[in-house]
Amino acid sequence: MFVIVGLGNPGTKYADTRHNIGFVAVDYLSRQLNININKIRHKALVGEGYIGTEKILLVKPQTYMNLSGESVMNVVDYYKLPSENLIIIYDDVDLSPGVLRIRPQGSSGSHNGMKSIIYLLNKDDFPRIRIGIGKQPEYMDLADYVTGKFPKDEIPIMVEAVKRAADAVEEIVLKGIAAAMNKFNG
Repeated sequence: MFVIVGLGNPGTKYADTRHNIGFVAVDYLSRQLNININKIRHKALVGEGYIGTEKILLVKPQTYMNLSGESVMNVVDYYKLPSENLIIIYDDVDLSPGVLRIRPQGSSGSHNGMKSIIYLLNKDDFPRIRIGIGKQPEYMDLADYVTGKFPKDEIPIMVEAVKRAADAVEEIVLKGIAAAMNKFNG
């Protein structure tokens, strides 16, 4: 079994914001795989389905970004999930808009959702797909930037990035992290 977690903040106020690109990617994947994300478990909205013959659980934590680890830890403990079967999708201000970066492990960088997950799991050896959202302008506070919406000219770039992130999830599940890194890290 694989657990695919998209990070974001719950509620309409945060819908389609930069920080919610993980939610957007999981929603796209759910439509592609015909999986309804409509159950509330593990402090998250979840949906179960398959990629090929591999069972998957799509997860959108409802704890707000800074407490994402509470939901993820609950899922990992409940399913006794090995680290390599946990995939986290989230935004990254250190990557240009639309750039994907897939890694088998690593630090949280400046991302508070990942800090929470790594702290509560007490490990960082799980795959992650980072989706670039670009750096905030110097005049802008980071929190305001990440909770802001994408400008019109970036929307097509981000739509394409979400599609590639969903394809990368399928690649990880079916062929492994190395194959996904070779195919999608550019």
